[in-house]
Amino acid sequence: MKDKPAIKDEASEAAQRVMDAIVTQKLAPSQKVSENILCDMFGFSRTLARNLIERLTAQHFLIPLSPRVTVVAPLTLLEIKQNFTLRKILLPKTFSLAAANLDYAKLKDLNRKIETTRPITDDDTALEMLKRNKELNLTLCGEAGYPLMLEWARQLEDTAMRIYWLYLKSRGHLPYTSEQQGLLLDVMKSDETSKIQEAILSTLSQSEERILNAIFTHEQFYTQDLKI
Repeated sequence: MKDKPAIKDEASEAAQRVMDAIVTQKLAPSQKVSENILCDMFGFSRTLARNLIERLTAQHFLIPLSPRVTVVAPLTLLEIKQNFTLRKILLPKTFSLAAANLDYAKLKDLNRKIETTRPITDDDTALEMLKRNKELNLTLCGEAGYPLMLEWARQLEDTAMRIYWLYLKSRGHLPYTSEQQGLLLDVMKSDETSKIQEAILSTLSQSEERILNAIFTHEQFYTQDLKI
């Protein structure tokens, strides 16, 4: 019985390693994934690899094409539009619900940590920035008081990391600044629902526009899957 938490931690850590590879495209969109590939790439046992494929398939980060073929979920303009659409529905309401319960000193510290990863010098730095940005957003969502919603937000944020990776690699920074993020936190302090929702929606809309512009002006992205 005492070993169960350790086993759970091992599985979570392994899943995070695979997700990191998907975000950074070491496992590229539409690339085939199998137990053997995960075992060779990460040194996993076959049982762990099999469980991870099942887990990430359930979360739609891996897609089964047949009983024998599983691939990394594609990343296309449709996936980007859907992700932003869903986040524009979910996050404004969620953040406004959380506003009164937030530790703003902690959030400001997280925002400063994002700033300390600038400039982006390598893939590890880029991934660290995305992880800190995800942590900030999930911290905001976590205080809304809806655990099921938090699971949805986590899945949307993981997909958002895949999208923002494209922008970071082509532009060297996020589609918004730490200063803009700080101003957003100041708006949330007001605890005025309409202002918070308007600010969140505006930030997401601007980010979507900048990401799409980056894709349309980057020749390397003129493929079905957006690989870099």
